[in-house]
Amino acid sequence: MLSRFLGSSRRSFSSLTEQEILALAISSEEDDARIYRAYADGLREDFPHSAAVFEEMAKEEDGHRAALIEAHRARFGERIPLIRREHVRGYYERKPDWLVRPLGLEKVRAQAEQMEDQAHRFYVEAAKRTEDAGIRKLLGDLAAAEKAHETLAHRLSEKHLGADERAEEDQTEHKQFVLTYVQPGLAGLMDGSVSTLAPIFAAAFATGDTWQTFLVGLAASIGAGISMGFTEVASDDGVISGRGSPIKRGITTGIMTTVGGLGHALPYLIPHFWTATIIAFIIVFVELWAIAWIQNRYMETPWSRATFQVVLGGALVFAAGMLIGNA
Repeated sequence: MLSRFLGSSRRSFSSLTEQEILALAISSEEDDARIYRAYADGLREDFPHSAAVFEEMAKEEDGHRAALIEAHRARFGERIPLIRREHVRGYYERKPDWLVRPLGLEKVRAQAEQMEDQAHRFYVEAAKRTEDAGIRKLLGDLAAAEKAHETLAHRLSEKHLGADERAEEDQTEHKQFVLTYVQPGLAGLMDGSVSTLAPIFAAAFATGDTWQTFLVGLAASIGAGISMGFTEVASDDGVISGRGSPIKRGITTGIMTTVGGLGHALPYLIPHFWTATIIAFIIVFVELWAIAWIQNRYMETPWSRATFQVVLGGALVFAAGMLIGNA
């Protein structure tokens, strides 16, 4: 148990024989091809052009693997030792595709470039440790292929992704981001900021007690966050609407609802009533401006309409709280 924890059960790279280095390269190329195909499968529905990029990258890895197997067959015969990344201490690891989902375009492109860079460094070091001229040449050629003037991901992107295709996929990714995170977050922020105005300021002017007002605001904010989060999860599973994971939307909505309410509840931790109330007024103004900005930036709502909607709604709710608190 202790030796496994300390990693002593793994081999050091310097201890590998030429045959084991070739076997490690073969298994690594096989794993990389499998990862690229998994990326292609995950992207195909929304980003078909990028999926084609990763399909070709997988074929490129298949070609590398075939060349390595032929080199092993010529030098060592048919039996390839079983050695994989996890058997070698300090060797780079690959995350399975389900650990890096959702497969955002920039995320998988960056991952592909990192994979090529790591493979390049492996082949450079591997070539130093072999004395066979043919194998050394093959490993050197593979190192050059992995570290070409332009990366494989970039070259294939140029082939499959013209300006129109890239713009189309970027637009699709932006739309998915808006539907999964921006819309639910905006709804939560609006609900938390506006709906809690009435109970918080009603409590403030009814009691004049900052601590009691804070407790009312805290309860209203957390309760609204939980309610909005569960409502978002239950209202749409995202399958037909294409709005993405209901869990992610629910968490986003719940957090933003709570944040929106706590923004003007936290000032009432200040013991002085009017100091806390003035700061709460300022925070409410900032919250309403942020809502209008998000609507204009991501929802393409004109500034005039976004400002009018937010200010009018906030003013009405605030007035209701003031009237009830002073009744």
